[in-house]
Amino acid sequence: MTSARFFIQAALLLALLSSPFNVVEAGDKKGDKKRDKQGLNGPKPNRKQRKAEAKEKAVKFANMKAAGQDQVSMTKEAAELRSYELRKKKRKGLLKRKEASLAQVLFPGASPEEYSDREPVPAFVDLVESKKTQLPFEFYDLPTCPEPAEKIQKRFRQRRNLGSRLMGHKLQMAPYAFPTKVSKECTPLCVVEVGGKKLRWLRKLVDRQYRVHVTVDQLPVLMRSKELNYAVRGYPVGFKAPPSYTGLKEDEFYLYNHLKFTFTYREEPSEFEGVRITGFDVHPVSISHQFGNEKIDLETNLEAANKKDGWSTCTPGGESPVNEPETYLALRSGATGESMKILYSYEVNWIDSDIPWSDRWDVYLVGSPDDEIHYFAIVNSLMIVIFLTGAVATIMIRTLKKDIAGYNEMQTLEEAQEETGWKLVHGDVFRPPQTYPMLLSVLVGTGAQIGTAFFITLLACMLRMLNPIKKGAALTAVIVLYVLCGGVGGYVSSRLYKFCDAKSWKRCTIATAIAFPGLIVSMIMVLNVFLTIVGAATAVNFLTIILVFLMWGCVSTPLVFVGSYFGYRADKVEVPTKTNQIARFVPEVPYYAAPPTSVLIAGLLPFGSVCIELFFIMSALWLHQLYYIMGFLMAVLMILVATCAQVSMVMCYLQLCVEDHRWWWKSFLNCASAGFYLFLYSLWFLTSKLDLVGILPVMVYLTYMSMISIAFGLMCGTVGYLSCFWFTRKIYAAVKVD
Repeated sequence: MTSARFFIQAALLLALLSSPFNVVEAGDKKGDKKRDKQGLNGPKPNRKQRKAEAKEKAVKFANMKAAGQDQVSMTKEAAELRSYELRKKKRKGLLKRKEASLAQVLFPGASPEEYSDREPVPAFVDLVESKKTQLPFEFYDLPTCPEPAEKIQKRFRQRRNLGSRLMGHKLQMAPYAFPTKVSKECTPLCVVEVGGKKLRWLRKLVDRQYRVHVTVDQLPVLMRSKELNYAVRGYPVGFKAPPSYTGLKEDEFYLYNHLKFTFTYREEPSEFEGVRITGFDVHPVSISHQFGNEKIDLETNLEAANKKDGWSTCTPGGESPVNEPETYLALRSGATGESMKILYSYEVNWIDSDIPWSDRWDVYLVGSPDDEIHYFAIVNSLMIVIFLTGAVATIMIRTLKKDIAGYNEMQTLEEAQEETGWKLVHGDVFRPPQTYPMLLSVLVGTGAQIGTAFFITLLACMLRMLNPIKKGAALTAVIVLYVLCGGVGGYVSSRLYKFCDAKSWKRCTIATAIAFPGLIVSMIMVLNVFLTIVGAATAVNFLTIILVFLMWGCVSTPLVFVGSYFGYRADKVEVPTKTNQIARFVPEVPYYAAPPTSVLIAGLLPFGSVCIELFFIMSALWLHQLYYIMGFLMAVLMILVATCAQVSMVMCYLQLCVEDHRWWWKSFLNCASAGFYLFLYSLWFLTSKLDLVGILPVMVYLTYMSMISIAFGLMCGTVGYLSCFWFTRKIYAAVKVD
């Protein structure tokens, strides 16, 4: 007892000593500062005060915009205006939306890199791509300076995931050197000789508006204009001048061969050591450099060899190259057809800035759609769901309740012999489908596998376990989760196939394992042949193909067999009524109530519930825009599932009321037709929003959109089928049947 009392007294003493009231004065000051930031020392502003403050800010920034203040420059005023315009995007959390920076929203958990003076800052080149084609190329496929021999430092290395390999993303060291806080005048880089087929290809890249993407410290390079108030990622390979500008008979193509890089950085010795990069800009220049008499070896690194003389247009201490029509570098061979020589050069300027590291991503989202549009899309979809919920509630509460009560009373009356309506088909409603039961089971199982993988991917994005901004991460997650969800597909298809009293269970399992993946892989392989011929970066190499086959054959297929094993071992799905030996005659129905008309009508509502959000997803896929709001996408997915389920149940009830008991395939196709509308939408997007040039880019687009449409249709069809199965079991279980 004495020892116990001693320990209790010691614990109380320690608690008193560690109390916040016994902290030294310096600690009090730090705590006060922290509490001041949290608003704990003073009274929190009430709703009226917050409203007045918001109105005052709105007036202030409206006046700034009216005065011509831009949003893209690195000035303090532009940064404040950017932050205000993007205030709704700077929130995170599901229910309680807290203030955050875009760095926290886009890259959760990312920490800033700090560089010491003169420390080399690694620069990486990514794909050279264009909105006019979907055929990206690697940077070093272009006639440019050779890749530096130095290896990427360990702390900057990034492993290529499966998604990035399939999409062709490969970070390579850029040929430029960027020592921290070291500005450079015009620096010759290398001389390249271009002619013949390579020159014609380069002109084609300029004509199709290809852009080069360079990344430094995870920041994509920006071209921005304060006067025009725009900022765009990457810089163009060159530009095209029409005959009205040049006076020639044909269009002339010019190459950007001089790059002016501008780094903005922040130093705050009281907060951190070193330099933090807050901006990375480029201004391309086309200049026909004047060569001297000295012989220059082609494709050698002139900067590393310290050869800076011999060019009157790029000399130490000379004027910086500028875009002048008289000195543009035209992409054309010599008078006698000889190859042209191109001197590549660059310069660097480092500028101190007060913009914090956490706000450096703001400029990349200037001009992107506001979150309110996504809210409107969800409200639009909810209206459809509410309408359908009312219809289903009417059926379930009023119609069915009245019908069931009437049918149950008729059992004691002579009117029982004159039954009409959906109860008439109680002896046939659970008759297994007579046409292609295995195909239906395989399609539903595959749809369940796709839907499960997509749902888990979105859940991982919402829980910050997956960053959709990271290149290839979302595609990798979808593929891996689809493979791991093979057991779900096998289990669902086997349960349904067993209900159909079919015997070829091995064939059904094998079809579930290989049908959809085989179709997708076949389409990719055929497309890959054409991509390899043109040398596109998205052409998948042999090792990646082997990896995909190993995942398919060694992981997905065994899991499908495991799921099928448990599905066939489970008891057969019980239904509330017995099936008659002879099928009932199905009366003729109006054309609008029979396929394909009914199928096309039913698919409109599921597609309509997602069409607005679909525009932003398509823009991210094909117009290279950022899409990171996975919470909205999850909400849209839930609305889509509810819409498919309710449409399917309403259509099934109307079908049973006209004594048509063949609901199995119709319930699947009614919602699966949403995939057909998605493909039609992709055709509209192709003709109205994209400006693709050539047959192969259109072929790439249509191939990938057909894959997405098939997967979307399978998922929607599965939801509709399973909802109808549940619906019919419920309503017929409530009716007394002899």
